Amino acid sequence: MVLLDELRVELVGYRPQLKELGDVLQVARAQSELDDLRIQVTYDGFWDDAEKSQKVMQKIRKLENTVDKFRHLNQKLEDTIALIDLCMEEDDDSSNEEILQDVESFKEELEAEKLSTLLTGEYDGSNAILTFHAGAGGTEAQDWAQMLYRMYNRWAERHDFKVSLLDYLDGDEAGLKSASMLVEGQNAYGFLKSEAGVHRLVRVSPFDASGRRHTSFAALEVMPEIDDSMEVDIRLEDVKMDVFRSSGAGGQHINKTSSAVRLTHIPTGIVVSCQTQRSQFQNRDFAMKMLRSKLVEIKEREHLEKISDIKGVQKEIAWGAQIRSYVFMPYTLAKDHRTGFENGNISAVMDGDLDGFINAYLKALSNGTLNQKEV
Repeated sequence: MVLLDELRVELVGYRPQLKELGDVLQVARAQSELDDLRIQVTYDGFWDDAEKSQKVMQKIRKLENTVDKFRHLNQKLEDTIALIDLCMEEDDDSSNEEILQDVESFKEELEAEKLSTLLTGEYDGSNAILTFHAGAGGTEAQDWAQMLYRMYNRWAERHDFKVSLLDYLDGDEAGLKSASMLVEGQNAYGFLKSEAGVHRLVRVSPFDASGRRHTSFAALEVMPEIDDSMEVDIRLEDVKMDVFRSSGAGGQHINKTSSAVRLTHIPTGIVVSCQTQRSQFQNRDFAMKMLRSKLVEIKEREHLEKISDIKGVQKEIAWGAQIRSYVFMPYTLAKDHRTGFENGNISAVMDGDLDGFINAYLKALSNGTLNQKEV
């Protein structure tokens, strides 16, 4: 009973934190706005304007997500306290293990919601487009790029985010040369923006018969998916389109016709491609969306007034100092060089356990302890 009594005191202490979180999230205001929008949906002619109705529905889903998550947290806290009270009253310790699991689950969810309040950037709530590039080093670097690709797929699965493959270029013998994927979910870009940069691997290479230790590099670009309602000034005459046959990850991703599309933004040299959709038109639309997202992300990062101010971008996004190192040999450690956060369980990290790194980055960003070059 001492354990349950201590847990109850701990949980009651979270009530003020939840109230503060509700104030920060402006839950009452969100509920009021949600009620108004739901009434709008019932108006005659609401669905006649497809673009406007789509925006309203997106807003409704976002508000519902905010309100529902907060109410779920609040309900989980009160239900767990009530269960503890019942067990203490009946002198029953058969539910102790369940209660401990509920407490840990509540604390993890509360921490995640607190972190979401740090996502105040204009595009933080957007979906994310991830693009992987193998560095110099041939098969070893290409294998490392594929390992990163798998790692972020696993992270997305942990968070119930939807992943769609946009482009995939196989490596010469193993791995991949480049790949792009869309991660869809609330705050996907806000969380994943911390992952952009060069990732370094140190291990005994499985491709080296002598068993020597190798260092490999791969880069990850992270861009927000830009809503179609946002106007981006891209002149069509500045975009060159090439078509080619798909040759991706196999199965449904391979197309026997020249439906894959590559777009080159001539003023900046930026190149994007998409080959996983069924038709050339769909691939072109996705590629254009990727190009718009990349140009807007660079414009915001460089604090430029307009897209045309972007010059020589390919040099600015080239290899630089690594943001994180993953060491498999002679010891196991993943360490972020910007925040100092590290995790010795390298297998868990490669299986998508990245929240510690992401959370440390967001907290450091909020506290102002990251300099502009690291942001």
